[in-house]
Amino acid sequence: MLLTLLLQARPAGESWASFLPLIGIAVVMYFFMIRPQQRKAAEAKKFRESIAKGSTVVTIGGLHGKVVDLNEDSVTIEVDRGTRLKFDRSAIAREVRPAKEVVKE
Repeated sequence: MLLTLLLQARPAGESWASFLPLIGIAVVMYFFMIRPQQRKAAEAKKFRESIAKGSTVVTIGGLHGKVVDLNEDSVTIEVDRGTRLKFDRSAIAREVRPAKEVVKE
C-alpha cells in the first residue's frame, strides 16, 4: 500500500505548474468581477458627494423630488409643495436632468 502511494506522488519539478489554472481563475475573477464593482462603487460615492441644492433626483425607491437641504449624511427632498422627506445620501440613485427641447427646422 505504501508503494502505491509513493508511485502516485508527482515529480518535484511540476508542483508550480499545477497552480497555474488556479492563478488564472483568480486573475479573470479580479478583472471581470471585482474591479468593475469597485469602479462602480467609487462612481456612486462621487455622485452622492456631488449632489447640490436644487437638483432633481430619484431615490432607490423611485421617489422623484428636488433637493432642498443637505447634511453630511442626509438629504431633504421636496416631493410636492410643502411636503419634504428626509433620506440618507445612500438612498439617492440618480439625478434627473431636464430633457432637451427638440428644435424643429
